[in-house]
Amino acid sequence: MFTNRKDMEDKMRREGRMPPGQILTEKFPVLHYGPVPSFDESNWNFKVWGAVEQPLTMTWAEFNQLPRVKRNYDIHCVTRWSKFDTDWEGITVQSLVDAGLIRIKPEAKFVMQRAEYDFSSNLPLEIVLSERFLLATDFQGKPITPEHGYPLRGIVGAIPGEASDLDVYFWKGAKWLRGLEFMTEDRKGFWEMAGYHNDAKIWGEQRIG
Repeated sequence: MFTNRKDMEDKMRREGRMPPGQILTEKFPVLHYGPVPSFDESNWNFKVWGAVEQPLTMTWAEFNQLPRVKRNYDIHCVTRWSKFDTDWEGITVQSLVDAGLIRIKPEAKFVMQRAEYDFSSNLPLEIVLSERFLLATDFQGKPITPEHGYPLRGIVGAIPGEASDLDVYFWKGAKWLRGLEFMTEDRKGFWEMAGYHNDAKIWGEQRIG
């Protein structure tokens, strides 16, 4: 545990890493709506569709052949906790574009993450293609646990020391991710339809719409 939480929070603020209204946590709280789904590799696939030149469907085995990157993120939840220097591993959407697996149409401007139980979360294309968004399979060197989104979840993280308008609250990354729908116009996801802010910018405390 931290020996002095206030000193650590003050340090994060001085470094420009602590958004307004947040408190530091060492834990990783579990927050989601509904039950934790089971994973059956034989029935699992990852799909891409919408405003793309050709739909894409990949099995879990095919998905695991994709090149991976490691990212260190600060993550910030709308419920006001912040966790710093978290390590993730996964696949960037930009790498799928660079490999020609996803060919995005020019009119695409937004992406809806589609997950188990019809859960959804929307993001601007700019964020999805940035280094702040990851199709994550591993956390702290191990596969993500079921309650945190195993086998795949979208991660939206802030890069330590690089505050940006692209930084959004953690709910904007969908657990138990099954696909990406590229869209020409924005549509609200699950929590946005429930009243959460559509943009969710952490530095502007955009919590409720």
